[in-house]
Amino acid sequence: MKNNHELIQSLKNELIVSCQALPGEPLYKEEGGVMVLMAQAAIEAGAAGIRAQGVTDIKQIKDAFDIPVIGIIKREYPSFDSYITVTMKEVDELVEAGSDIIAMDATFAKRGDGKTINGFFKEVKEKYPDQLFMADISTLEEGLNAAEIGFDLIGTTMNGYTEETKEQTDVNFQLMKDLVEQTDRFIVAEGKLHYPEQLKKAFETGIHTAVVGGAITRPLDIAKRFIHALPNN
Repeated sequence: MKNNHELIQSLKNELIVSCQALPGEPLYKEEGGVMVLMAQAAIEAGAAGIRAQGVTDIKQIKDAFDIPVIGIIKREYPSFDSYITVTMKEVDELVEAGSDIIAMDATFAKRGDGKTINGFFKEVKEKYPDQLFMADISTLEEGLNAAEIGFDLIGTTMNGYTEETKEQTDVNFQLMKDLVEQTDRFIVAEGKLHYPEQLKKAFETGIHTAVVGGAITRPLDIAKRFIHALPNN
């Protein structure tokens, strides 16, 4: 079993593939079984890690493969603008499921419990001091804050998906570069990476690793991009 340092180093200059499906999506099954096959395909292609959503999929992937898994739980709560691993309930479930790294929304989004991300993460680290955590952020300020409060990895996951960054419709290479240069954390490129050329450019900014999901494991979205290119659309 790798220790935390060895696990993070195993992801350096490698690709993590996000294998997720939510209720209402074509590949979602409550009993699982689909995302573990997606993970198998990604691993056979050379992926060094998997990002997965939900206890069932995480456990199935962990049981099937000896590979680092970034675990998240997407769950909406009233008065919370964020939805990625936002309460201790999700953190507890992800630890129990065996997530090697737990990712959570580390933006400054409104929390219905009245806590800040700083206060919440302090509680999380006190409960799970040896667990690796990844901050999903949208701005440089949020990334700098995540580094200061002790996240191990910082991902550009939420850039373009918050009110403050909604005008950002393409990959934000500058944010990656700024995070690399202004923090001492492991930076993860994630979000809007649709083409290999973009992935190559992302690594040129000095990032540690990258997550690609939609371009690989979401056939509905992939098909829509081609359908929109048809002459009659």
